[in-house]
Amino acid sequence: MPLSPLRLFVLVVALILGSTGCGSTTRIVNQWSHPDYASPRFSRILVIGVSKQPSLRRTFEDEFAAKLKAAGVDAVPSYRYIPEDGPVDETRLQAAVKQANADAAIVTRVVRVERKTQVSPGFYQPAPAPGFGFYPGYSVAWLGYYEPPMVYQYDVYISETSLYDMARNLLVWSGTAETRAPGDINKEITRYVDVVIKALRSKNLLA
Repeated sequence: MPLSPLRLFVLVVALILGSTGCGSTTRIVNQWSHPDYASPRFSRILVIGVSKQPSLRRTFEDEFAAKLKAAGVDAVPSYRYIPEDGPVDETRLQAAVKQANADAAIVTRVVRVERKTQVSPGFYQPAPAPGFGFYPGYSVAWLGYYEPPMVYQYDVYISETSLYDMARNLLVWSGTAETRAPGDINKEITRYVDVVIKALRSKNLLA
């Protein structure tokens, strides 16, 4: 039975809504910058990804450092100086900063994961009033149809990135980002880094 134009439209809209709910995006939802901080000229930034998964941490730090270099700011991943998979004490951290010859540090961590639900509306088109007789009533019954609501669930990762001036031991910028339904982790890391660097540039925090 061919689809009517109206029914086809409803199905297309439902598919678009579904793909939107399942698609992956990253956006800054909140950010703060130090009100009295002058535009910096950092010579080297140490990139720190807070994760107990070594491969994920290395991938993230390498990508962030590479993107910062492409933006004209020298940067190095922290795993070269802090190979430990867990937290280190302040003395060890400060030693790593000094060893890296970094005057700034960027720290990124996942704050929490939220499960979201998106519902696309259903649609009902009533059949015309049935005619008299058995067959007219039967044939008219095929003209009405109902499309049930479509329900999608997806995860939203809430993460935080902070930029520190190490010479002054000062937090100069912090941003909270939402990443919806990450699929390919490598592509999502690239998107995340791009969004954060764009936000930093908008605040004149990168030379």
